[in-house]
Amino acid sequence: MLAILERIHPDSDRIDLLVDLVDCLRPRHRWVWQKEDDPARQVRTLTQLLKGNPSQAWALRRYLTTLLEQRRHTSLYSDIGILSNDGFVTELKRRVSYRFLPPAFNDLYLSDALNQVLYDEDDHVWIRAVPNSDWMVLFDVIANAPPPQDTAPDRARYVTLMGLLDAIRTLSCRICALGLEPRLVHSYGEIEEFDSPFLMQNIEVNHYLDEYARYLDGKIAQPEPARHLLVMLDQCEAVVLRIRRSALASGTSVALTYLLVALHQSIDRLHKLLYLVDVSGELPSASTVDLEEVANRSANPGSPVASARRLAAIALAEELIEAHNTKYQVRGLLRDNVDLLARNVTENASRTGEHYIAETRRDLRHMLVAASGAGFIVGFMAMFKIMLGYLRTAPLVEAFLFSMNYSLGFILIYVLHFTVATKQPAMTAQHIAASLHKADNGRGLDVDSLADLVTKVFRTQIVAVLGNVLLAFPVAWAIAVGYKAINGNHIVDPAKAHHLLADVDPLHSLALFYAGIAGIWLFVAGLISGYYDNKALYTRMGQRVRQLRRLRRLLGEERLGRFADYIEDNLGGLMGNFFFGIMLGMTGTVGYLLGLPLDIRHVTFSTANLATALVGLDYALPLEDVAIAGAGVLLIGAVNLLVSFGLALWVAMRARKIRFKRGILLVQALGRRLLASPIDFFLGPKTRPPTLVQDDPSSELIVKDTK
Repeated sequence: MLAILERIHPDSDRIDLLVDLVDCLRPRHRWVWQKEDDPARQVRTLTQLLKGNPSQAWALRRYLTTLLEQRRHTSLYSDIGILSNDGFVTELKRRVSYRFLPPAFNDLYLSDALNQVLYDEDDHVWIRAVPNSDWMVLFDVIANAPPPQDTAPDRARYVTLMGLLDAIRTLSCRICALGLEPRLVHSYGEIEEFDSPFLMQNIEVNHYLDEYARYLDGKIAQPEPARHLLVMLDQCEAVVLRIRRSALASGTSVALTYLLVALHQSIDRLHKLLYLVDVSGELPSASTVDLEEVANRSANPGSPVASARRLAAIALAEELIEAHNTKYQVRGLLRDNVDLLARNVTENASRTGEHYIAETRRDLRHMLVAASGAGFIVGFMAMFKIMLGYLRTAPLVEAFLFSMNYSLGFILIYVLHFTVATKQPAMTAQHIAASLHKADNGRGLDVDSLADLVTKVFRTQIVAVLGNVLLAFPVAWAIAVGYKAINGNHIVDPAKAHHLLADVDPLHSLALFYAGIAGIWLFVAGLISGYYDNKALYTRMGQRVRQLRRLRRLLGEERLGRFADYIEDNLGGLMGNFFFGIMLGMTGTVGYLLGLPLDIRHVTFSTANLATALVGLDYALPLEDVAIAGAGVLLIGAVNLLVSFGLALWVAMRARKIRFKRGILLVQALGRRLLASPIDFFLGPKTRPPTLVQDDPSSELIVKDTK
């Protein structure tokens, strides 16, 4: 480190010396820092060396000033950490390609110089690990180093200030352009009825920067505080929030989500830059949380008292460094955009999930009837699948026939308002995540309300599975017996019957693994349902269908209106069931073609196949084999439910940024309900309990008994 300091020439513009100096500070061990490898220790060592040699401190200051003066700053403050205007797909392609072959450096820009100095993707980790008090002491030693006699003052502060002001103008123009995008105006039409805050903030920024230029020229004592500009920025942020909220009801798209993220990032960065250049001292910081975190990491005995502006500068510097280190990472792009899109997709799925939760015993009876209807249809679907297998068609043709059997059967079940039990978890999990809220003390989740909801979901699932299984078995049995009576031979021969039994054997086959694959497809089908529900709302599917003139002539105005409303309300359910059938029908064939152990096991179809196999063997089966097959069906159902429910709940909670770590509290709450009222726990209450209704925020809560 000392050798590098001795090599530094005050007027040199060679960046390799700074690269070598940072290499001395960078820990050699990536995650575990040893005592001699502690980055804070290295920073303190550099500080002591500079304190003991003021001439080297001045040389380092002048060297850094030269680097800053000869490079353009604006792009560093206005581009790093903010999504480009290219759109999600283009940005994704760019990041993927740059991961393999980064772009060429242009030494003219400060942001590219940062690429050369902080080239390691983990640099932001060790930089944040160094206490900010240590960084501030180092910066003070460099900034306060006494210059030699007859040395012209450096212009580092002026160059940095001009870069910040140029970045403010650039960000303001970008916010104005994004705020007038047709997608955004389409999603928030009210913005056309008054002066757009996105346009007005640009006018205010130009006025503020003109005032600031006069201040720098010495024509005025100080520029006017940017109070009105902050009001405009707050209005811009309010529009972004309104569009996000309205997207829950009207749907969204990847392009709109990307636009909202870019707008939010630009507004937030503009707030921070305005705070740094403000000379009136009246602007509030836009990053209170960041400042508190930085202040906490700066507060230790003997550390200098840091002003809010210095803390804001450190917070912004750390943010820029982290954004620079991660600017080619795909994970961050997906996190910022897909999480918002997933929130809207799962929100639509959660509304569907409300219909899959029985509140009372009467609701449970309705669920049992709906599940029984699905079991009746699945009994025939299982028979059709067996018959289609006898055609001995080519693998892809067979996969197509199986897929259509599944898809059309599931769509028929949906249209008739029946219920397939395993379709419920992906929907109810979204509803559970959407219903989570904090406890009365403001800390953690309300475990009691969560336990109530989980109890309702649990007993509803049990009843739905029973309804499917209890009717699928006798229907499949009746079909097999009737086939034997009509044709004189069984629908399946003994070899096929033994094969059907082997398919549900949990001990000697991959039945449970295949059940897990089916659970994954159930989860994916839930996401597909939410996606198409979102798409139907966002694209105004009902209105588009009403505009079809040929269909109007065929159906008439009234029927077309009902059909359009049905499509808009049920597109998600129809498409989810259709693609679920495709996935079930194609998995086995794809596994066969690739030579991989891929297949599916679904509890309702396994039940029907078990009944068919028993008839095909004339019931000549040891009781032990029957018990194993029955246990296999139960375990297949459990895996179907757990996998689909677990994945759906995980995605829904991630989309809402919910973390629930103390599961023991939920188990205890469920145990208390079971002990207090076992009958209600499994069968539900006879009537709905009183609920609290609040019609107006200022009114008192009214108790409403819904029966």
